[in-house]
Amino acid sequence: MHNRLLFCRNRFFAPWKMLCLLGIISTLISCRKENSEKKYRIGVSQCTTGDSWRKDMREGMERELSFYPEMSMTEKDAKGNTQKQIQQIQEFIDEKFDLLIVSPNESKSFTPIIEKAYSSGIPVVLVDRRTTSDKFTAFVGADNYRVGLYAGMYANILLKGKGNILEVGWGINSSPSIGRHTGFLSAIKKHEGLHYMASLWSSVDSVKTYLQTHPSVNLVFAHNDRLAYDVYRICEELGLNQKIKIIGVDGLAGKNEGLDLVRSGKISATILYPTGGEEAILTAAKILKHETFKKENELFTTVIDPQNVSIMFSQLQKVKEQQRDIERQSSKIAELIQTFSSQRNILYFTTVLLTILIISGAFLYYLVQEKQQSNKVLEEQNKAILEQKNEIEKISLLAKQATEEKLRFYSYISHEFRTPLSLILTPTEDLLQRKTNDVKETRNTLHLIFKNANRLLRLVDQLLELRKLDAGKMQLEAKQHDLVSFVKDIVADFNVKAKSQQVDLQFICPFSALPFWFDAEKLDKVLFNIISNAFKYTMQGGAIHVTLLKNVEKIEIMIADNGIGMNEVEKAHAFDLFYRGNQNISLGTGLGLALSMEFVNLHQGKIELDSEKGKGTSFKITLPFIQAENQQLSKPEVVPYKSNILSVEPETSVLQQEESKPRENTIVLIEDNPDLNAFLKQKLEANYHIASVESAEKGWEEILLHIPDLILSDVMLPGMDGFSLTQRIKQDFRTSHIPVILLTAKGQLENQIEGTKVGADAYIPKPFNLEFLEEKIKGLLGNRDRMRRRFSSEVTNPSNIVKGERRFLVEFELLIEKNIKDSSLSVEKLSQELGMSRVQLFRKVSALTNKNVTDYIADFKLLKAKALLKDSEKTIAEIAYETGFNNPSYFTTFFKQKTNQTPTEYRNG
Repeated sequence: MHNRLLFCRNRFFAPWKMLCLLGIISTLISCRKENSEKKYRIGVSQCTTGDSWRKDMREGMERELSFYPEMSMTEKDAKGNTQKQIQQIQEFIDEKFDLLIVSPNESKSFTPIIEKAYSSGIPVVLVDRRTTSDKFTAFVGADNYRVGLYAGMYANILLKGKGNILEVGWGINSSPSIGRHTGFLSAIKKHEGLHYMASLWSSVDSVKTYLQTHPSVNLVFAHNDRLAYDVYRICEELGLNQKIKIIGVDGLAGKNEGLDLVRSGKISATILYPTGGEEAILTAAKILKHETFKKENELFTTVIDPQNVSIMFSQLQKVKEQQRDIERQSSKIAELIQTFSSQRNILYFTTVLLTILIISGAFLYYLVQEKQQSNKVLEEQNKAILEQKNEIEKISLLAKQATEEKLRFYSYISHEFRTPLSLILTPTEDLLQRKTNDVKETRNTLHLIFKNANRLLRLVDQLLELRKLDAGKMQLEAKQHDLVSFVKDIVADFNVKAKSQQVDLQFICPFSALPFWFDAEKLDKVLFNIISNAFKYTMQGGAIHVTLLKNVEKIEIMIADNGIGMNEVEKAHAFDLFYRGNQNISLGTGLGLALSMEFVNLHQGKIELDSEKGKGTSFKITLPFIQAENQQLSKPEVVPYKSNILSVEPETSVLQQEESKPRENTIVLIEDNPDLNAFLKQKLEANYHIASVESAEKGWEEILLHIPDLILSDVMLPGMDGFSLTQRIKQDFRTSHIPVILLTAKGQLENQIEGTKVGADAYIPKPFNLEFLEEKIKGLLGNRDRMRRRFSSEVTNPSNIVKGERRFLVEFELLIEKNIKDSSLSVEKLSQELGMSRVQLFRKVSALTNKNVTDYIADFKLLKAKALLKDSEKTIAEIAYETGFNNPSYFTTFFKQKTNQTPTEYRNG
């Protein structure tokens, strides 16, 4: 009886034990939820959020914040009330937020509260507007002075140097208004024909009154696009909209915003003024994570006018579409992760339940069978969960790869744009800054600008065509043409280029004519891209053969060259968008090969690639042959076709090269773009001797030949890239002293960090300012000259192991010390032991110390002799022999010439 009661009591208490375990599980799950709370709190203080520009800033912050789940953002809007905003910032300080992002309403009034937050240890990121103090952590925003400056420069262009100007703005005390006003006045004061009439800071009604009383106004500069739109409506009401030109600021993409107003012709231009929302959150994240960040983060700004508004609008629309895709994918991933989390909790719960069943099974036999059945169910659930987990990981990987591909695509697009933009912006700035212009030189410069503008246009056209292909809107417009004359004409367009590069270009075809149905415009672009690609990778004196063949079922077009060829990896990715492989060049010349494959596919054909490294490349285009009667034409008419592609330009610069004149300083210029190479050489050779090459390998040969004073190199080069060349220069003691400037389209922060790591002295992104480049060159050469003068006044102490250039001098002096007793010690012997030529050693020592090698050896022996005279009991003769003099009397003569004292007088002095 006692045993039965015990048995029943154990069965009664078993459910209570289970409930206790369930309570523990719930506690653990709730603890996991609590641990998922936000780690960092960011307080955002806005002076106002009512306008579209501020809304765009907030949306940018929210988009960027989605990448940082550990961060939360609290925003407060002061609605233009300065005291209210100061109070809101104080609330953030009292609540001890981890970081503040502030857009001050006024500069001076906000300085004390910003300093207070900064002094209390809270990082402060200022956005758009500054205070009068430097006590803040970082600033993100465009340069309002530059915004006003660009507006003034463009006003001069619109008015052609003559006209009356009115300025309209809000809040004269705000830092943006002050900066824009100052920059605008600075620009227009340079032109005597521009008359600055007034600046209005009160209301729109005052603008209307002023225009009624001053009908002579030719241009209005409005400090934002909303004001610009109000001015346009006033001008329209007064009938002055055709006479008065309007320039706004912001460049947003919404209805009646800057881009829309420019595109509709309501205003003449708008100055792009980025909101900086994404950049502010990105900077905040770096600060909170204790990563390296920049205190000053100036945002890019430019003039948007009818010439570029469509491109800007299209790019913004494309970016927004991609952002929406990313957000949808992120939302889907979050849902899948939530599902996975739920299933995981079920797994935890089931596992604990299994444990309870195992414990309970010790009391009753039948529970063993129940436990076995439960185990089987759990295994099935676990398998299902694992399958779901694998599926989630697979989807997440695909989404990540898709995102990386899109980001890589836009990164390479930006790189492709930067070089032609450099050859447009830099020569344009040079023309604008000239006080006098040579007609011939100006024409050559304009030709260079025109040529690179056409390159940009072709790139944009290819992007639009790819977009049509992706959207399925590209249609084949086939007509019957003579394929023989069609291909022959395209090949003939390259004759001038072939002659200039000494390339054997041939068209081989056994037919005199071949009627064929195809889309001439698309096939023209296919052949043009492939033949252009062949010229790019075929060396001087090579061969390019184009062959046209036909059989019963198909037509084959072969383009073969004996150029550099491709390896297996490059062949596999040759038709990918902007694939670069291990080379720093685009195998498909950007979009060309990818677009060519799509066009061939539209013709129901195929394109094949055969290539071997060092032996050349061949492309075979196969098109299905269709007889004319299949097209329901009894008497097909062969329609002649004329290519509408711009004439093929030989790879030579449009700038005329002047004969190089010897200069005091030598610069080795390494740039594979012939136009940019020639432009930089023309601009720099007025002050320096320039040795220009197109590859890093040739550049290294020139560097060793000249031992120049400075090296100016691109990063994206065929073969060895600029980073590898810089590292090689800095690691070789013959060249480690030479300053290196990297000039490149890769302007991201991580690329600049990489350039600094390999030893670059300066890193200038394209497009660049020519005056800035020239000043940077002067600064580096000046620093090198000051260091040379400093070295010329001292001899390095070998015990002081110093980095950089002194390391070479330490090794050099140790070698002199080793051979100092040798009276036959010469420059030839030292250069041989150092593994350098005599000329290289002379140039290296001269560049570092401003002394020749013989004088340096003599000075070293003199210092050694002085030390022995003061610190030893050796005789004058012994000291003479120990310092490498065969004759003590000659030693005495040498010592007196250098010190105006005999050795004995120096020792006794």
